[in-house]
Amino acid sequence: MTLPSLGESVTEGVITRWFKRVGDLVARDEPLFEISTDKVDSEMPSPAAGVLVQILADEGDTVETGARVAVIDESAQVAPAEPPSAPAPPSPAAPPSGGTATPVAPAAVAPARPPEPVAPAPGLEPATGGERAGLVTSPVVRRILADGGVDPASIHGSGPGGAITRRDAERAVANGPTDDQVVPLSHGLRRMGQHMALSAQTTPHGFVAIEIDGDVFVELERLGRHTRDGVPIADEMVVGLAAVRALGEFEFLNATFAGDELVVHRTVNLGFMREVHRDGMLVPVVHAAAGLTLRALARRVHELGERVDSRQLTTDDLMGGTFTLVGPTGARTLWTQPIIIQPQVAVLSMGAVRQSAIVRDDGGVPRVDVGARLVLGLSFDHRVCEPFTATAYLERVGELIAGLDLESER
Repeated sequence: MTLPSLGESVTEGVITRWFKRVGDLVARDEPLFEISTDKVDSEMPSPAAGVLVQILADEGDTVETGARVAVIDESAQVAPAEPPSAPAPPSPAAPPSGGTATPVAPAAVAPARPPEPVAPAPGLEPATGGERAGLVTSPVVRRILADGGVDPASIHGSGPGGAITRRDAERAVANGPTDDQVVPLSHGLRRMGQHMALSAQTTPHGFVAIEIDGDVFVELERLGRHTRDGVPIADEMVVGLAAVRALGEFEFLNATFAGDELVVHRTVNLGFMREVHRDGMLVPVVHAAAGLTLRALARRVHELGERVDSRQLTTDDLMGGTFTLVGPTGARTLWTQPIIIQPQVAVLSMGAVRQSAIVRDDGGVPRVDVGARLVLGLSFDHRVCEPFTATAYLERVGELIAGLDLESER
């Protein structure tokens, strides 16, 4: 028997306990020993039925996958113990010649010794309580049952001789089926996976993130989160507006690859990541976003969002993106590190706006205030950009956000 594969990236394990001794009879799939790795503790089942004739790795030994750990003789059998022979009855003494036989008292017979209880195999202990007392469980199974508060005596084991297996224990603790479920991927998830895998394989990704001042979002709350036309203004619309304007100074980030050539676009077509329930994500595009006010950008993004919700997006709504923004994925999102959407060369991400302690300089004296902060991140193609320039772009976006005139932009 060799140590089988213990999972991806796991190459060795420590044998913590043998459940059988040399000379013990083992059944196929019966737990033979327990092994511990840096990820999980597992029971190793016997690959065959027979007699354990040799143990090649002791408890505490570190064993590599594929190494021999035991020898099981499938042709051997355990010889039954021979019953003790009954003592021969005493022969009566021969009477002397011509005499009369003298009766002999029968020999005292020792009382029968009661059978001794058979100890369970090493590492296996009898389950206690209930009508099913005497079933055996391994350490891993006992731990599962103990943590789940399940009495072993209440389980009908499916293992050899009624032993409780790990699957029996998991099913009892879960109080339901524990069999794996095969779930087919939707077309949208498969398509998204294919695109992201292609990008990860073809693009040398880099990533950098910075924290910026978010006081403008406090001001937005004060003024009201709607344009004069009544369109809602989300935080990502403010960031998107500044991102588009900063691209005027970092044009090489507003580009796409065409084979081995980089096409730098003069028109900014800004994509916004949108989740599609149980079907991955879509990236509708605001075409010709450069020059838009916050009011106009909010209206365009809102219209696209309504078409996403009603599933009325057209092909044109999803084509032609040159730069993408990923908004916060939750109220506590610090940052995300998105994969670049091919054939683009960069994607901007933002965390949620949050209240934070800020150290300010008050005439040379540090002062702690409470203010709004958020994190901006940039995933970039190393063929086009490097961390220093990516950081410079993010800092410029932060400056433009801080300098927005919300009153006039709304």
